[in-house]
Amino acid sequence: MVINAIIIDDEPRAVKMLQAIIDDTCADEVNVVATCQDLPEGVKAIKKHKPNLVFLDIDMPGYSGLQILDFFNEDEIDFDIVFTTAYNEYALQAFRLSAIDYILKPIQPELIREAVNRVIKKHNKEENILKFSTLKQNLESGGHKKIAVAIGQTIKFIDINDIVLIKADGAYSEIILNDESKFLISKNLKHFEDLLSFSEAFIRVHKSYLINAQFVSEYIKSDGGYLLLNGKHQVSITHDKVERLLQLISSR
Repeated sequence: MVINAIIIDDEPRAVKMLQAIIDDTCADEVNVVATCQDLPEGVKAIKKHKPNLVFLDIDMPGYSGLQILDFFNEDEIDFDIVFTTAYNEYALQAFRLSAIDYILKPIQPELIREAVNRVIKKHNKEENILKFSTLKQNLESGGHKKIAVAIGQTIKFIDINDIVLIKADGAYSEIILNDESKFLISKNLKHFEDLLSFSEAFIRVHKSYLINAQFVSEYIKSDGGYLLLNGKHQVSITHDKVERLLQLISSR
């Protein structure tokens, strides 16, 4: 399968480098049909060539690459985007939460190869629209964030404020929400601990539990010490995490 791609980047040198990497690593699978130096030019090229994949720089004069969705109706977004960026950590966290593909500059060839493989193996128009919409919300919102989690063949977007706790289950994790919904995710607990590390509400209180402190209703000292979340979920807590948790709750 050969996919058509467009590169949008205001730095000619960066465009040449990315083009060279594509030619070296995946020339048989990727045909670059246009290169553009700003977003409006890129939007015209997308509408003309209807590419499968767009390599899009974020930090460009005039319009940020993140504004690309402002130029399309939802039914027109039938292409995948890989953001290329030297962006700050705050923005990168939003990418991770939204499960959006991004590649940090300077670009490593193996990451381009991996991104192309993902597009070839799995393109889902509806899923892409949801991911990009969630990314935009995460970048624009203050404390209101969503995470994208894969459940079977679908992606579910979960408001982190609705997460009561995440429980380790071997290589999997079970997410329990405030409405008692439960989702088993094929990621270990460390993945979610890292993903949610930007939020002060979440704390790893035990090797098996990552909790949202806003849902702690009781701390029981007996039986080795444990927590009640929402008055019903019993969660073990190690002694060294008790003080930090109490400080966290008292500061909220």
